[in-house]
Amino acid sequence: MSFELPVIAPGRTATPTRDAEWLRAARQARLLAWASLVWMTAEGLIGVIAGVQANSISVLTWAASSAVEGLASAIVIWRFTGRRTMSDDAERRAQRWVAGSFFLLVPYILYESIHRLVLGESAETHALGIALTATSVVGMPLLGYAKLRLGRRLDSGATAGEGVQNLLCAVQAAAALVALAAAGALPWLDPVAAIGIAAIAAKEGRDLWRGEDSCCATPLGFDDAGAHCADDCCAG
Repeated sequence: MSFELPVIAPGRTATPTRDAEWLRAARQARLLAWASLVWMTAEGLIGVIAGVQANSISVLTWAASSAVEGLASAIVIWRFTGRRTMSDDAERRAQRWVAGSFFLLVPYILYESIHRLVLGESAETHALGIALTATSVVGMPLLGYAKLRLGRRLDSGATAGEGVQNLLCAVQAAAALVALAAAGALPWLDPVAAIGIAAIAAKEGRDLWRGEDSCCATPLGFDDAGAHCADDCCAG
């Protein structure tokens, strides 16, 4: 799984048309970031309770990742507030900070996932965990793809990176939901899914930190991205 992030590469200045439509998109990005911050706060608190009750590493790491997603949302809010809204320097800083946030939970997820695989522990069915993860499976993709679209309109890697984190949250929630519903029938699914999500997060964070702008892998709804391709992978 890979997502294309519109980013400002080192030595390249983004020049989106900053008209009234661009400013509306910037306000929308800020409002979505505020909505995500509120959602992540509630999701994280309830998710920790649900993860402990269900004995699920995926639910726990997914709930803990809400803090990282909340941090990314706060960065985007900072990016599109006041004079920073029109600042390329603010975008570059926000892009790097969001990229760094991808790495915060990777070591923890890997350690706990391998620990669970070695011990053979499995998740237990729990109504709260099922309800909470199901909500994110439905809601997070809506937020994620909206932010990806805004990120492309604004040429903002920070906004798109926040959207990718929402999509990863949905994937992680889906894996946790299956593990909870299976009630121990698939004890390997819970930690293996978390390892895969950690690998995706590390790759996306690396690409965003480096400022890579590739059109090779375009998410659903961005088939016209080739018009903005910044490398040779689209040739031919």
